[in-house]
Amino acid sequence: MSTILKVILDKIKAKNPKHYEKLVAHLEGYNDAYENLANSFFNKYNEYLERNQKSIDFGVDCYLHMIEDMLEERFKFIREGKYSNSSFDDVEKRIYGNTEIMTYHMHGLVFAQFLWFDQYERILFFIENINKYAKGGKKYLEIGGGHGLYMNEAVNLLTDIEKFDLVDISQSSLDLAEGIINTTKVNYFLKNIFDFRESETYDFITMGEVLEHVEEPLNLLNKINQLLNKHGVCYITTPINAPMIDHIYLFHNETEIRDMLNQAGFEIIEERIVISEKITEKQAAKFKVPVMYAAFIKKQ
Repeated sequence: MSTILKVILDKIKAKNPKHYEKLVAHLEGYNDAYENLANSFFNKYNEYLERNQKSIDFGVDCYLHMIEDMLEERFKFIREGKYSNSSFDDVEKRIYGNTEIMTYHMHGLVFAQFLWFDQYERILFFIENINKYAKGGKKYLEIGGGHGLYMNEAVNLLTDIEKFDLVDISQSSLDLAEGIINTTKVNYFLKNIFDFRESETYDFITMGEVLEHVEEPLNLLNKINQLLNKHGVCYITTPINAPMIDHIYLFHNETEIRDMLNQAGFEIIEERIVISEKITEKQAAKFKVPVMYAAFIKKQ
């Protein structure tokens, strides 16, 4: 019997053979744990699609549309040396406020979580360490929940957490995350994190790929510092040299990220850096290939 992962890859192969070959080459060597996790999440996603009278073909088409956007943004980035966007207001109007664009973009990102090995390495880093760093915590917050993967894993793994909150500025993102997670354990908030209450602090905060979406990420890190309790831990990820239709702030290297975390009053406990192509660090720097950064951090 074909797994949902194989079905997805076969459909990509039929629609875009070259991209399929790249995916397969990058995923070579991953074991059963990868397939089990991917199939588990994709099955939940497929169930969500079916409840909304859509098929997995819809998701695949969204993913390939997102890939086309990425290539266009990549060409601009190499040519101009900067991201297309510089203003959050412009992105909010053009992307976040456009239901059609947000729909295919968010559905496309669902597939990227397991079809891109660098994305998988980040969720793996999270899963391998979350119990250690969230031990004893009761309140959990995710900022920018996207497609719900990280919250889904947190709900499954953190059995002692009594309160799961997820805040996002996009209704499309919230709808997708809530539909995939499909549990009453999570509270959803349609808010800008800067408008989120500060009267309550959290034992653990997750924020995956949000820093690059704002004009002044240091302000966002300062906000997280306010929301995190004294002994709390935050899991944070952000990309380097990674143009997308909604990315604003460009990190050129991991040193810039570390310096900003330090400036915001954080100490890095553990980090993982993954290049998005099978090349050396020197090559990635030379050709400005996207590099994915992830870290568990705490207050200094």
